Amino acid sequence: MTVVPEEILTICRKRMEPFDCEGFVNGRGPLDPILMIVGEAPGETEIHNGIPFSGRAGKVLDEWFRYVGVGREDIYFTSAVRSRPFKRVDKKRKDGRVERKWVNRAPNMKEQFAHAAILDYELAHVRPKQVVTLGNIGLQRLVGRKYSISSVHGTSIRTKLKCLKDYERREWGETEGEYSLFPTFHPASIFYNRSLEKDIYRDLDKLRQILSDKGVF
Repeated sequence: MTVVPEEILTICRKRMEPFDCEGFVNGRGPLDPILMIVGEAPGETEIHNGIPFSGRAGKVLDEWFRYVGVGREDIYFTSAVRSRPFKRVDKKRKDGRVERKWVNRAPNMKEQFAHAAILDYELAHVRPKQVVTLGNIGLQRLVGRKYSISSVHGTSIRTKLKCLKDYERREWGETEGEYSLFPTFHPASIFYNRSLEKDIYRDLDKLRQILSDKGVF
């Protein structure tokens, strides 16, 4: 069950109606987790079963956090956008027929604004030992485009976070308090660039040490 009140969910679903997105996946996990994972958006698998990170990338993520020593029961899963952003791709086959697919895409800024109130509420009410962002979308939703995953992955960032100030004007504000963020790559990144795996496991070693220093282990 999600921590977010139904009235906020209803408003955000309404705001998403103009965009090419489908389905809706709630955040999931305990209110006092070891980790809060902030991804970008659910994929096709997730919108059908309602379980965050349950597709191909989710299996990779499970391997990562088994390595760190944290199970799903100690993780709160959320994302910048709760619906699946998609785009149409037409591919011409050898026999001349056109094969049409609807594939995942990264959520744009308007879509992030539409669902911003949900993540803002979770950040205010879930109490993780550590926030972990996956990829550029999760990272930049919280701290802006001055950061990129290629330059800050594997580092601990203590800072105030972006939060929705005015939806109609598309304005961000910032949280009153600071949060501890740990950015790393999105698990899907290794499907396209297997060489990132060494960097990712170095990041995970650093995350494990951070959690140890916080008395988690």
